[in-house]
Amino acid sequence: MQTKDSKMTIIIAGLIIGVIASVLVVFGNPANMGFCIACFIRDTAGALGLHQAPVVQYIRPEIIGIIVGAFPVSFGTKEFKARGGSSPITRFVLGFCVMIGCLMFLGCPFRMILRMAGGDINALLGLVGFVLGIAVGTYFLKKGFSLKRTYAQPKAEGMVVSVAAVVLLILLVARPAFIFFSEEGPGSKHAAIIISLAAGLIVGILAQRTRLCMAGGVRDLILFKDARLISGFIAIFVGCLVMNLILTGATDGTFFKLAMVEQPVAHTDALWNLLGMFTVGFGAILLGGCPLRQLVMAGEGSSDSVAAVLGLLVGAAFCHNFKLASSGEGPTPNGKIAVILAIVVILIIACVNTFKKKEA
Repeated sequence: MQTKDSKMTIIIAGLIIGVIASVLVVFGNPANMGFCIACFIRDTAGALGLHQAPVVQYIRPEIIGIIVGAFPVSFGTKEFKARGGSSPITRFVLGFCVMIGCLMFLGCPFRMILRMAGGDINALLGLVGFVLGIAVGTYFLKKGFSLKRTYAQPKAEGMVVSVAAVVLLILLVARPAFIFFSEEGPGSKHAAIIISLAAGLIVGILAQRTRLCMAGGVRDLILFKDARLISGFIAIFVGCLVMNLILTGATDGTFFKLAMVEQPVAHTDALWNLLGMFTVGFGAILLGGCPLRQLVMAGEGSSDSVAAVLGLLVGAAFCHNFKLASSGEGPTPNGKIAVILAIVVILIIACVNTFKKKEA
């Protein structure tokens, strides 16, 4: 049973994160994209040359901060556990499919909340799809879905991703010729490295301590009528919304605009916004957490979560290399086919790891 104190802690953490996400836009991040795990992983994939879309190439310090922030805190509280071996290939595939859904919608669950807080009505359609996807995934959880147990691994194994994050930071600062940086578009819009890194560290620490997870929050509400986790994301919405309204009134910029059209890095195709986030919700439930949660668990030593994050990374590269990602103009034909295939793949994974397990 969760205490009132623990619920208040996650609400305070959510408010802080919501304010941080809004303030990052002031310092240079794209509008309604102060924080987006999927978008930032996509930008990082581009910076590493995994895709050649010139407008989305930048090593995002926020991603580095989340991993590096979660690592020492989990280590200090003895929650760091090097573990893995729970169907890593399946997790990679699920991560890949989740990214297809994210780039159809143009954002992860985190950005969905931020888009709502910026007045983007299209994000409400994404929310409907996200909840429906989680509901379907929860059905399989009730029926016994499992990706098998994890196994203890050497501590060094669990630290690899944190070391890799530090290497990424070095590459960002050094800017060698083989790392790509956007000169226009969303990839060119970013806060100063130190500000972005600090924001990522704070979010990583708060998310690690509170177990923030949008998918897990909806799941817990459905399964256990427990609103603790979801209250954190409601708080993110409130914190970001209030800050956006304050900034809109205090500056010449438009941080809040209630509308469906002309929203930054968004499209108005209702069906594919819904289906994109349905894919994300369904896949995230089977993975055991949304993209934010996967990064945090990777920092805590889970190589299974690293497999999911690698799936997100490769999925982002694949989407831009093969024109699956949406744009402000709307979804592409290739993207629509990819989302349907992703839903089918996730459904097959759910069925195989639920019903076949019982027959064995």
